[in-house]
Amino acid sequence: MTLRAGEVAQAAGVNRQTLRYYERRGLLPAPDRSPGGHRLYDEQAVTTLRVIKAAQRLGFTLEEVADLIEAGRRYGRDTGLQVRAAEKLAEVEQRIAELVLIRENLRAALDAGCDDLHQCASSDC
Repeated sequence: MTLRAGEVAQAAGVNRQTLRYYERRGLLPAPDRSPGGHRLYDEQAVTTLRVIKAAQRLGFTLEEVADLIEAGRRYGRDTGLQVRAAEKLAEVEQRIAELVLIRENLRAALDAGCDDLHQCASSDC
């Protein structure tokens, strides 16, 4: 069964521009074309788009998603998700710690009444 771009996009919850963008990035293989030039996808394209969206919800970048998809293509299934998810969790926790520090510094600057960055840089602001 083949689906047109609009049908695939709707089924996966993305728009057509996103579909074409993912094709350009290599996340989706180039589709077949109808005699009229319409893109024709198989049902696997919908699954791949859903995988991309799920990975993005987990915080993976499109580059990381591409790596996961490529590993899945090579080995026939997504592999290494547990390891990659643990690495991503550590990265997120590090970013949270950095943001907490930034928040503390901003609160300190507000409490000190800093209104000039030059003055703040030369004091304990």
